Amino acid sequence: MCCFREWMANWGAQTMANYRRLWFTLIAVLAITFALLGYFGAEVYRAAPPIPERVVSETGELLMTKDSILDGQTAWQSVGGMQLGSIWGHGAYQAPDWTADWLHRELVAWLDLAAWDTYDQPFDALTGAQQNQLNYELNQAYRTNTYHPDSGELVLSERRIEAIRSTAGYYSKLFSDDPALQPTRANYAMKENTLPDAGRRQQLTEFFFWTAWAASTERPGSDATYTNNWPHEPLINNEPTAENVVWSVVSIILLIAGVGGLVWAWAFLSRHDDRDPEAPRKDPLTSFALTASQKALGKYLFLVVALFTFQVMLGGFTAHYTVEGQSFYGINVSEWFPYSLVRTWHIQSALFWIATGFLAAGLFLAPIINGGKDPVYQKLGVDVLFWALVVVVVGSFIGNYLAIAQIMPAEWNFWLGHQGYEFVDLGRLWQIGKFTGIAFWLVLMLRGIVPALRQPGDKNLLALLTASVVAIGLFYGAGFFYGERTHISIMEYWRWWIVHLWVEGFFEVFATTALAFIFCSMGLVSRTVATSASLASASLFMLGGVPGTFHHLYFAGTTTPVMAVGATFSALEVVPLVVLGYEAWENWRLKQRAPWMENVRWPLMFFVAVAFWNMLGAGVFGFMINPPISLYYVQGLNTTPTHAHAALFGVYGFLALGFTLLVLRYIRPGLVFDERLMKTGFWWLNAGLVLMLATSLLPIGILQFLASAGKGLWYARSEGFMQTDLLQTLRWVRTFGDVVFIVGALAVTWQVVKGLFFPTLKEEELPVAAAAADQT
Repeated sequence: MCCFREWMANWGAQTMANYRRLWFTLIAVLAITFALLGYFGAEVYRAAPPIPERVVSETGELLMTKDSILDGQTAWQSVGGMQLGSIWGHGAYQAPDWTADWLHRELVAWLDLAAWDTYDQPFDALTGAQQNQLNYELNQAYRTNTYHPDSGELVLSERRIEAIRSTAGYYSKLFSDDPALQPTRANYAMKENTLPDAGRRQQLTEFFFWTAWAASTERPGSDATYTNNWPHEPLINNEPTAENVVWSVVSIILLIAGVGGLVWAWAFLSRHDDRDPEAPRKDPLTSFALTASQKALGKYLFLVVALFTFQVMLGGFTAHYTVEGQSFYGINVSEWFPYSLVRTWHIQSALFWIATGFLAAGLFLAPIINGGKDPVYQKLGVDVLFWALVVVVVGSFIGNYLAIAQIMPAEWNFWLGHQGYEFVDLGRLWQIGKFTGIAFWLVLMLRGIVPALRQPGDKNLLALLTASVVAIGLFYGAGFFYGERTHISIMEYWRWWIVHLWVEGFFEVFATTALAFIFCSMGLVSRTVATSASLASASLFMLGGVPGTFHHLYFAGTTTPVMAVGATFSALEVVPLVVLGYEAWENWRLKQRAPWMENVRWPLMFFVAVAFWNMLGAGVFGFMINPPISLYYVQGLNTTPTHAHAALFGVYGFLALGFTLLVLRYIRPGLVFDERLMKTGFWWLNAGLVLMLATSLLPIGILQFLASAGKGLWYARSEGFMQTDLLQTLRWVRTFGDVVFIVGALAVTWQVVKGLFFPTLKEEELPVAAAAADQT
């Protein structure tokens, strides 16, 4: 993506001095933003809600311990964790948010117990004055912090203990196969006997209780709970804090100021004498003979579309569970492939195929960077990396299945089964394998890049590409800074290093720079423009992106400063996205620069789609849930998957498919894209995504937002609300968008398979293709 290609190149003269200014700007941005991320990351560690060493009654009876609460956390991980409902708003959207649901059920149980104790009647039978009195007592009982840091003990009243036991009894039945709750399990898309072991179910309830305790108890020295008064729960006055409102306003002001500054910069810096270079008569990338490692990339492209097709089919299957719960058009499949499993596979396969598309693009570029030749044993390395990826994919999927089926021993789950954390679901052993594979890719890339860096000439663009490759290779390792029993607030901090910083940060820089490098190598864009635009874009992306990681942690047991930093900087993430229509035009315009660009028209179209969805999915839908006041009410609702689908597939999915088609075109010389297939694939994918969002996910999210703001998050995710006729209809309507999307996906997949194994060739290219085939 050559974002703001022309006007950002005018930040200075086309000289090394200009490059130095841009490099200093980027380095300063990274130094400051990572200092903020680290400093306030230490605050996350320091201020995480305490897990009591002992939970006791007022008479000293031991109720639970820190170890039993953490055992409950591991039990929750083993059933799918964030793929079955959510905790603190993070996770899946069909079952309840367990924190909000537990809290509300416990509060209602406490009020009933208090009503019987005080008035010998159920709470609903009391007068308004009597109910107000008990509501006041409830508020005092729950918001008062009875944790004693010196002893590590949390002391609970007898009435609260009774309410906890009542709520725990309900959950023990829910996660078993109790016939009375079978309809509820179906509505929550839970399989029967989700957690067969009664002892582990008890531990699970202790973990749920602790998350609700942290969400209802005021932090010492504050009038807000450990989760900044999240979730919205009117019974105990869990409402947005003053700081929440203030920093939301600040974020909106900064967004407007940032957009205004961008427009002014565009107006004043867009005057320049730089001209696009005259396009060469022949595609420069075809001047190199295909190397052995480049020819070996065909299997990577096949893996991309195979996993893509698998993921898309699973997406439709997973979405159907939201209407039938345990069945697929009447066939009970939840016993073997429950919602939590297929949603895990759906997300993991998306990450795998998108990452594989990026890896393939990098491996295709490495020999070009190296002057058109492979380093020694490069093809062997490409082959080894491919089969290592296959082992990780298959192994992690099998581990997910065995864990959720409760076949795998509990002590093996975290390492071989299911970590329980959305987007990082794969067992730790497979995570290590994935990191090793990415690090090996880094080595393969550097073997082609380092010799080129030693050559004379302007290497600034190559240096930035190298830096992004190194960051991708190393920053996935952030996932190793937490373990199976790590405090969930601390885990969330590191998890978002991967989900937000690694994916939305460094992959964004790699994509921008790789595309700039490709267009520059094609002779379509001057090296000065490509380098300046890439450096400036990287600074803009990272300025908001690095500390913007904290916008995922507003209510994850963090303090107000974390909210302030997250709200302030994440607003700036949107700024460069608002003018991506210009980038789309620039990418589209490239097809007219030379006749041979017609050969790569369809990859360019996918890059145009990336710019559009970056603006809409990442920009508009991202900011929709970004200010603290917005996220307070919509975290954990269908507004989040609206943003996630539009940004993850709309941006990174289209980008990976664009890379796949681009590499396919070059490793199959003379290939002619099937116009019917490509039109169907491109337009049906876009139309299907629009239908999915506009007719189902977004309307459901808006209705849930109204319910959450009116009655509380527990209600917006409740069985009673989600099973209303209107919401059921909206979930059925999604089928139309899913079908359209699936047709588009199959068309793209068949184009890639056809191009790899049965290519349609131009007549004048047949000798070239035959020679390439002989070399293969």
